[in-house]
Amino acid sequence: MRVSDFWRLMDDEFGEAYSRTLARELVVDRLGDRSAAEALAAGADPKTVWQAICAAQDVPRERWLGRDITPRT
Repeated sequence: MRVSDFWRLMDDEFGEAYSRTLARELVVDRLGDRSAAEALAAGADPKTVWQAICAAQDVPRERWLGRDITPRT
């Protein structure tokens, strides 16, 4: 997963404004007691960060993959 995919998933799940606040403010134990923004800045895998956010926020597992996107042709 790319960092851009992480932000797309965050925006889709939490809304653009709240996703940025959540990424900065929510400290997640699965990320070494860091926020998502801190973990990403330290080089953490975006997929791992996304899954940690989902678990911490009780996002249903069926939404962990995000919405379906039509491929560009």
